[in-house]
Amino acid sequence: MPAPDTILEARDVSCHFDVSPPWLTRVVERRGRRILKAVDGVSFRVRRGTTFSIVGESGCGKSTLARLVVGLVQPTAGTIAFGTAPDAQGKPRTPRLQMIFQDPYASLNPRWTVEDIVAEPLHELKLRQGAAISARVGELLSLVGLARTDASRYPHEFSGGQRQRISIARALATEADLLVCDEPTSALDVSVQAQVLNLMRGLQAELALTYVFISHNLAVVRHMSDDLAVMYLGRFVETGPAEGVFEGARHPYSRLLLDTIPDIESPNRERAPLTGEVPNPINRPRGCAFAPRCSLATDLCRSERPELGGRGDVAVACHHAA
Repeated sequence: MPAPDTILEARDVSCHFDVSPPWLTRVVERRGRRILKAVDGVSFRVRRGTTFSIVGESGCGKSTLARLVVGLVQPTAGTIAFGTAPDAQGKPRTPRLQMIFQDPYASLNPRWTVEDIVAEPLHELKLRQGAAISARVGELLSLVGLARTDASRYPHEFSGGQRQRISIARALATEADLLVCDEPTSALDVSVQAQVLNLMRGLQAELALTYVFISHNLAVVRHMSDDLAVMYLGRFVETGPAEGVFEGARHPYSRLLLDTIPDIESPNRERAPLTGEVPNPINRPRGCAFAPRCSLATDLCRSERPELGGRGDVAVACHHAA
């Protein structure tokens, strides 16, 4: 059972996919199975009422981890446990989860009105009945900054930012305690991103929400996060309080990501060029997965995989973190 202040805890979670050719092809070509380790032995905990962010480049396993949390994919190994959340009477219950998807253009049914989309969880979970459903839909639309009259319109009549607000309203309709946000602003313009992020922060403070926030944009993550995990090829390479990682990143990959954030004060600052290619996730290097791209790599890095550890709140998976 997780600690009292913990709403979600994952222990050594892995998710492997068999991407082997058909059996007959393997027999004829004398090839073994090919296993893609999308998530490989990840552990973390999410404190109630906070934002736990996972950041990394495309293909590192962030979205697979998000789907593991909400149960869309089952783990190959490890456990995911949930704490408790108070109900309307203050009694403990299992927390409700909901997911906000990356693309607001693809995650809303174009044939349904906004009222149908937001009301669906109310019908399925039997949270409201009759006329109370329409009233609740209007409340949720107002909560996310839309007009109650928007309930009769269709998704194609809205901008990208407004569609994402509809997605958030649908997630809140379930009275969720934990929202898993899979790059919820990456498909939006920068100015609209800020509006949606500020909305999410306001809702978190007002409704005591907990977020698992997935992103590749560190500027966005810094604005949202309490705790942060940097992910590379299915594993966490650095974890800790967000400000601790941003102010004193120790893993070479974390520092590389931080170098990609534009700096107004030093727009022409010196940056070390990155060499090498991202390793094949099916045939990983024997040692550290980042070693082929790291300027600090030694024979130790290429032969022995570093474990996540360190002093204080920040943990690093690097032989040369010091």
